Amino acid sequence: MLESQIVNVRELLSERRLDELRQEVATVPEPELADLLFEIDMPERMLLFRLLPRDVAGNVFSLLEPDRQNRLMEELTQEETRRLLSELAVDDRVHLLGELPGEVTQKLLNLLSPEDLRQTRQLLGYPPESVGRLMTPAYVAVKPHWTVAQALQHVRARGQKSETIDTLYVVDDGWQLLDALDLKQFILAEPETRVSDLMDSMFIALQADQDREAAVRTMERYDLPILPVVDTHGVLVGIVTFDDVLDVAQEEATEDFHRVAAIAPLKRSFPDATFREVYRGRVGWLLALVFTNVFSGAVIASFEATIAANVTLVFFLPLLIASSGNAGSQAATLVVRAMAMGEVKLKDWWQLLRKEIVISAALGLTMAVVVSGIGLLRAGAEIALIVALTMVIVVVVGSLIGTVLPFLLTRFRFDPAIASAPLVTSLADIAGVLTYFSIATLLLQIMSAG
Repeated sequence: MLESQIVNVRELLSERRLDELRQEVATVPEPELADLLFEIDMPERMLLFRLLPRDVAGNVFSLLEPDRQNRLMEELTQEETRRLLSELAVDDRVHLLGELPGEVTQKLLNLLSPEDLRQTRQLLGYPPESVGRLMTPAYVAVKPHWTVAQALQHVRARGQKSETIDTLYVVDDGWQLLDALDLKQFILAEPETRVSDLMDSMFIALQADQDREAAVRTMERYDLPILPVVDTHGVLVGIVTFDDVLDVAQEEATEDFHRVAAIAPLKRSFPDATFREVYRGRVGWLLALVFTNVFSGAVIASFEATIAANVTLVFFLPLLIASSGNAGSQAATLVVRAMAMGEVKLKDWWQLLRKEIVISAALGLTMAVVVSGIGLLRAGAEIALIVALTMVIVVVVGSLIGTVLPFLLTRFRFDPAIASAPLVTSLADIAGVLTYFSIATLLLQIMSAG
């Protein structure tokens, strides 16, 4: 059904049957219209966008990626851009302006009405990654001395301009937040009941200057679709809704995925990113890891005599360092994810380290049993013993590197996601090579002496 609608819209566009097209687009979901806009040529895109109702056009625009929003605004006239900006929700408008160069932002600010300009500048005044940038001032507040009937009348008068009316906020004369109440409570209460009689002062609020990830964690923890935002004095300044938080969660998860793969986070989606952006995002880490891995080669070279005397040792080298790196990557992934979810704090490092020592030792022993069998078949008892002992140690060492590194990065105010799989693997490789050949040299000397 949906696919046939899109095909029909394309046909109506090409045949310029505008009246039918206007009726057809009214039945197409806004996300599909957002995708369609950049699947068609620019003249048809402009025609389709201009046929959308103003409120629909604003919603469709807010669903576009920032670079596509910028392209679309370049194709609109100044009056159309002004009208589009006025139709956007304040939080969506701030998000757009925050992604644009400063001179473009100022040009667009000059197109806003005085009231829109005041609200937008207020939100732009908060730090870029803060809850203040995420919130909207479009909410409904009521006073504690009002009756339920007065409160509902106020909702009818102001609800159209609000982002949501599912929750009503109780404030005093100084706009101090006193409570957050579900609309359902007002609907079920008697009309003459005072708002204060419905209050229990049990509410969760965010600080405007908090990092926006706090909104994600708080909304997830308390399973709330809307959260009020207050300033340092407890004054209600806005609300954050689940759709904005969902966008933040997606952006943060994408950044973490990029960092875990040793890629500098891209500012736009991968298909829309330029060659230069993708190249610059990847080449720095790859070069850094090349220099890191040079140490592995240096360690191997330092044990040239041991290798020359027992060439069979080389056969097991890839297996051992891969096991060390894989164990370290597993540990780092678990710790970084736990940190991102707020399950682990910096003070928990020792508790997790002790736990990882036991777990990695058990993993190492299990893997040692397997490789010792391979060692016996391929090289005899002496090499089997060296490989098994090394396996236990390198799995433990690799796991400890993967566990400790995110905590160290956090301690020095770096993103723990930088403790990526390639970085942990490279460090574990160096430790693994050093451990393997040190053990081999020592045991072979002992065995030959005996």
